[in-house]
Amino acid sequence: MNRLITDIEQEEVMQAADMGEPETRKPVNKVKRGVLSIISGGFLAEENALSKLPFLLYIAFLGMIYIANGYYAHNRLKDLDSLDNSITELKTQYIIAKDKLMYLSKESEVNKAAGDQGPKISVIPPGKIVVYNNVKKH
Repeated sequence: MNRLITDIEQEEVMQAADMGEPETRKPVNKVKRGVLSIISGGFLAEENALSKLPFLLYIAFLGMIYIANGYYAHNRLKDLDSLDNSITELKTQYIIAKDKLMYLSKESEVNKAAGDQGPKISVIPPGKIVVYNNVKKH
């Protein structure tokens, strides 16, 4: 049996004896015994420890996969945040460029840029073209 468990049981018996109670051994809870066995490593000293080894390796493998998945998800979130920031920056640049293009493509700005060589501003308003459709449908 595990030395830690036996030490705990002996302490409980000693405390009961100090209180003047008759020596009755309280059974140690199975869950408590199992946890103490895992913490102290006593389960590895048992006879059937080799039969538990594949399960322990499986649990260790699942733990490593769980940790790796956490790192992978964290890296993906960092990548998504950086992509969101770059998308926001590119949208801002697009809006600024579109606004500048609209301003520079105004007729007055084009005439200013072209100077004397560019198109002249028309003082005669454009005429209206009217087409009459006299073709009858059969």
